[in-house]
Amino acid sequence: MVEVKNLSKRYGDHLAVDNLSFTVDKGQILGFLGPNGAGKSTTMNIITGYISATEGSVKINGVDIFDEPEEVKKMIGYLPEFPPLYPDMTVKEYLYFVADLKKVEKKKRKQMIADIMEATKITPMADRLIKHLSKGYKQRVGLAQAIMGYPELIILDEPTVGLDPKQIIEMRELIKDLSKNHTVILSSHIMQEVSAVCDTVMIIDKGKLIISDKPENLSTRLGATGGLRLSVKGDKKVIFEALKSVSRINKIVRHAYVNPGVVELTVYCNENEDIREEVFYALVKANTPILEMQSLRMSLEDIFLKVTSSSKHSSLQEADGNDAEESVEKEVSSNAGDI
Repeated sequence: MVEVKNLSKRYGDHLAVDNLSFTVDKGQILGFLGPNGAGKSTTMNIITGYISATEGSVKINGVDIFDEPEEVKKMIGYLPEFPPLYPDMTVKEYLYFVADLKKVEKKKRKQMIADIMEATKITPMADRLIKHLSKGYKQRVGLAQAIMGYPELIILDEPTVGLDPKQIIEMRELIKDLSKNHTVILSSHIMQEVSAVCDTVMIIDKGKLIISDKPENLSTRLGATGGLRLSVKGDKKVIFEALKSVSRINKIVRHAYVNPGVVELTVYCNENEDIREEVFYALVKANTPILEMQSLRMSLEDIFLKVTSSSKHSSLQEADGNDAEESVEKEVSSNAGDI
């Protein structure tokens, strides 16, 4: 559906987009992530034909945006971060205006506008002036104009910015519904939103593609810590001695006591290793019951920070460090039982 190849955009000495290539399949929701200044909005503006590229190509359904801009723009609906609304128009007047701009056939306009207002749940606001609408309804009207003409590709730049929690949930549902008939590119700083609605996540930084994959695969590729959070009943010396027998454990972090007679700790191994069974049998053999065992993985937010930060980031260790009494490397854990 969308093919971006070797895309670059230079403003003087500043390279906003640096040799960026990616594809989006039909019916897919692509989450487009990156820190401020990463080149997200620039890339989306190039895809929509709003600005030109310094190098590279963008094709929608095989048609190049730079060779046939008018043809490609018919296939695209765009909701920028600040919707292009006319506050002194009513909602219905504005949508008729948009339909006229997009050259929707006159005989189809009335029904299309009615259907789009119903889909975006703004029908009750049809005769209200846009300037009197809440932020949430203004975003819905902006989404309605993006859908007008039923373009195959819809690009949404921060569609939930400024919305309250209820409005955010409603907007997410609208975006999910859009994917039934449209391909969607979604830019957002809200990681939960991307995790909730997107089929694929693409992270860029300084104009370059850092990583692209399904959200669940990102956790496996970058977020798997090999960590287990444990609550174990028993004496701490016995528990540490039992864990020493598990050769793949390379770090143990013991946390502050919460309940008497229960040791709270986290054990780590290499990424993508599963040591749950070994830990279970080691502690069973030591007659120290496991009250709770939880595999730890980075959230999408953690992964985002990890791949875009120049400094080494590990949110799990930060979280553990807040309440940890000890952090013991496996190489020196032979004395762990005496701690």
